[in-house]
Amino acid sequence: MTRVRPIHNRVALLLAAMTVAAALALPFLAFAPNRLLSGKAVALSTVAGAGWSGAALLPVALLLAVPFLRPGRVVNALYVGGGVLAAAGLVWLAGQHAVLLAATASPAARTSFGAGFWVMEAAALLAVLDGVRRLGLGPAGRVAVGALVAALIGGQFAAGHLDQLSIMKEYANQRDVFAGAVLRHAALVAAALVPTLLIGVPLGIAAQRSAAVGRLVFPVLNVVQTIPSIALFGLLLAPLSALAAAFPGLGIGGVGPVPAVIALTLYSLLPIARNTAAGLAGVPEPVREAARGIGMTPRQIFWRVEAPLALPVFLAGLRITLVQAVGLAAVAALIGAGGLGAIMFQGLFANALDLVLLGAVPVILLAVTADAALKLASALALSRLGRTAA
Repeated sequence: MTRVRPIHNRVALLLAAMTVAAALALPFLAFAPNRLLSGKAVALSTVAGAGWSGAALLPVALLLAVPFLRPGRVVNALYVGGGVLAAAGLVWLAGQHAVLLAATASPAARTSFGAGFWVMEAAALLAVLDGVRRLGLGPAGRVAVGALVAALIGGQFAAGHLDQLSIMKEYANQRDVFAGAVLRHAALVAAALVPTLLIGVPLGIAAQRSAAVGRLVFPVLNVVQTIPSIALFGLLLAPLSALAAAFPGLGIGGVGPVPAVIALTLYSLLPIARNTAAGLAGVPEPVREAARGIGMTPRQIFWRVEAPLALPVFLAGLRITLVQAVGLAAVAALIGAGGLGAIMFQGLFANALDLVLLGAVPVILLAVTADAALKLASALALSRLGRTAA
């Protein structure tokens, strides 16, 4: 009688099932004679069967075994390590096969990531996240693991190993404008963040101090959040155009970065104001009374007691604001604000999927980086509060 091995990690089992299904049923790569024609599917078995390329799949095999291994720190460490190496190995495998295909094809030929690659890559990265959580790594450890993944994949990019992939050919075509688009995207987010903090924080403080202000402010900000971004850009078009006509020296218009920054600011106010109010409301009243008891002024109570205790909640709101603004800034390209959204929409209009990805991937990386940085800052703030309380 065959003994059934127990399942110790159901998340890993689900990810393993996704990996196996993608490997068997979906194309790993797509190869097309040029940018305009649809690509021919290239299976993972074909890619892995070329020379020693299949060795890159060994970490994937480790991930498939994890669900059946007894949990522990060693197994979880192998889980994380296998996920990191699998994520980097899949990218290497795709780049290696693109080099082989390019050796016998015309310069116009394109090798793109297939659906199977994206599913397997996502499963590997999710395995890393699950393994990091099971290991109980703190924010610094999580950032270190993320940096390792970025270094292994970024090293392949820097070494030119991925140059024959279609997305890198698109990058080569857009090299002159790509860095400017990234900086423009970051500038839009930064320009929206300044007025958001200047307006949102005082609104949150006022809403926490006065229930009447809260009843007025939050419904209005909630309504703003429900307006679709494209519609909000349209609503701003007429008044800003009229303002530009009345005061041509202001340098603003109905399209361009100014309406984009205004719209991003309006969208960002709610999480900042609400988390500021929630953070201050979470300060225990006995702590305030103790501060008053030792003779602190209201200003001193705010800066030395309330603000530090409310900081973790405020940083959580700032994290939501930043991630949301990074995503919404891409849509602002439709009104001429530029940024990475301009590359994405150029690809959509030209039916060039890899050009869309060239704009989308940096947006995702910017959002993930902002999220990780503010999570780390929030954890450090909580740790400092813990030491202070102790």
